[in-house]
Order: sequence, then structure tokens, then C-alpha cells
Amino acid sequence: MKSLRRQTEPGVFRPAPAADAADAGPADDGAPLALAPARWDWSRVERVLVVRLRSIGDTVLATPSLRALRRFLPGARIDVLLEDWVAPLLEGSPEVDRVLTVRRKSQSSRLAAARRLRAAGYDVAYNLHGGSTAALLVRASGARHRVGYADYAYASLHNHAAPPSSELWGREKTHSAEQQLALLGWTGVPVTDRPASRLAVLPEAAETVARRLREEAGLADGQPFALVHPAAAFETKTWAAENFARVVEHLAARGLPVVAVAAPGEASVIEEVRARSASALAGFTDLTLPELTALAARSALFVGNDSGVAHVAAAVGAPQVVVFGSSNVAHWRPWTEAPAEVVREEMPCAPCPGYTCAEFGSPECIRRVPVARVVAAVERVLAAAAG
Repeated sequence: MKSLRRQTEPGVFRPAPAADAADAGPADDGAPLALAPARWDWSRVERVLVVRLRSIGDTVLATPSLRALRRFLPGARIDVLLEDWVAPLLEGSPEVDRVLTVRRKSQSSRLAAARRLRAAGYDVAYNLHGGSTAALLVRASGARHRVGYADYAYASLHNHAAPPSSELWGREKTHSAEQQLALLGWTGVPVTDRPASRLAVLPEAAETVARRLREEAGLADGQPFALVHPAAAFETKTWAAENFARVVEHLAARGLPVVAVAAPGEASVIEEVRARSASALAGFTDLTLPELTALAARSALFVGNDSGVAHVAAAVGAPQVVVFGSSNVAHWRPWTEAPAEVVREEMPCAPCPGYTCAEFGSPECIRRVPVARVVAAVERVLAAAAG
């Protein structure tokens, strides 16, 4: 598997469901609406391209937009362009006709992708990424309607430039999924119900995961378990292994076996949690992305750091508790209809870019999150999931 990176009580945030009325657009009580009048004649649109480069989480959080497009254009061809390493996430997606790929930092791959896009004859192309490569590829597609935000890099390459998503939703803070949905909604696509993220579970991946759970974790088919992801891309997002060990012990004591997941280069993190825990901990570090999706779909609970894996778990409906450090909770919280909570320590310097800690020299935001608060969130989420 490629790298998996990348008011109640203080520090606990219970994310609203994707269509909760507290944050909602104007049509949550009925059929979804667009955020602006149609900018072209949609009856003449037959081919749509969506460009969303970067990571696992970015890809997962594009799926609400793909869902909105598919229901609006059930007969159109909808293609999505992703980086090649993350493309397997969308295998089997009912929202997408073709998953196109490009290699990161490869000029030859970009040129080849540009030629494929131009030959496809798209009517509409959306830039859901915002970087220069995405803008250039959208322009290279030759689509009649090329859509991006006005503040995107090379925005002049789009012939439809949208105002900020906060203006379109009428709220200062917007989620990443809402930011992408708003771009569609500005062009006339109904989005105000704000669909949840969704990934397909491939039968062959589910079979492989079931077999490995039996053989390597000793779990019978259908036996509930908790999935833990103790790794993250940055230190500012990584809760201590010792803390995860206490959570593993708590879950085991209540009769819920625990399985940990990480990328191959993060195997030492699982080993550290296992060494510090008095309870058994199975671990997988070699799953494909479809297998990771199938594993998350089988889990009764996800507990982990703010990461792409957490977004995968949200997209398959796993109840979850996510420990946040430096990240912007409003923008990156779980986008799900399942029970979910975010646990974080309130810090005056948060959120921040998170690459390093400029305020303290070490990431106090994640280090100060106590085990007791995470365990309490686990109990509430399990109770909500039960019913």
C-alpha cells in the first residue's frame, strides 16, 4: 500500500453529519438545489472531467462532488483524473466512468495525460485541486467550460472563475468537501444536501481481507473489531504510541479486538504500540488501497490520527474517533453520516500548517490530548453506533 498519509467538554468536537441543519445550505429540508443559476445549457453536456490531484484524503473528499455530478447527469460520461498511486481508491465507483492517472512530478506523464484529455472531447472540466498542474491539465483538455476558483493558481486558464466557497455557502468556515461541492453548485449542479463521502468495496478485496483477518488476526467472519491507525504524515498529527496502547487495552477489555494498519514504512509505529500494550494487537502494513477500504468497511470502530486513512474509514461508514493536532478541524473533520467525534486540545496557535511546530518547538497540540478524553469519545461513539 502506498503511504497512508499523507459544545460538550473542552477539546471534544462531535462532527455534524454531512447534511446537518446546523451548517446546512438552504435546501436541506427538501430536494437539493444549486448554489447559483446554471452557467450553460446542461442538456448539451455529454462528457465531464474532474481533476483532483494529491493525496488519499483529497481523493476521498472529492467523492461527494462525484456523487452530486452523477445524480445530476446520470447519462453523461464522468471521468476523474488522479495521481496514479491513489487511483485504486476509486476502483468500482458507480459515480465514475473512467479513472485517468498522471504520475507526480513527471513531465512526460503530464504531456501524455494532456493528449488523452484533449482527445476525449470534454464539454466541462472542473479543477478541484487548485495547483498549477491541475490548471494546466484542465486547460489542455480543451473543454468548452473550464471551471475553477478565482484565487486558484493560473486562474486565467479557466473561463469560469468562481467566488470563494465561503461566499457561496454563506459561512466563513467551510469543509474541504463543501469547497469542492460549491464549485459544482456555482455552475448549476444541485449540492445543498452536501452528500457524504463514499467509496466502493471491491468483492475481491473484501475476500482477501476476510481471509487475512482469519489467518493473521484470528478473527472469525463477521466478528466485530476496532481498526486503529497510529501513524501520520507529520509529528504534529501523530498521537503518541503509548496513548494508542492505552486505547487498545481499553477496547480489548470491553471485548473488542483491535487491528492496526499502517504503510510499509510505518511498520515501526505499530510495533511500538504493540510493545507498549498489554493486549494483543494484529497489524497490517502491506494492504492495497482497495483492501484498506474493505478492512475499514468491516470495522466496528475506527480510532486514529487525522489522516487519509481516517477519511477512508468515514467514506465506508465506520464509526470513528479522530485525534487532531495541528490541522484545521472545520476543514478536515470526518465527512460522514456515521457517528464520529474529533478530540483535540484547544491551542491559541491552532490550526497551523503542521509541518513543524513553530510555537513550542514540539507539537504540544497533539501531545496534550489525554487518553481519558479519547476513551470517553470512544464510548460515546460506540453507544451512538449501537443505537
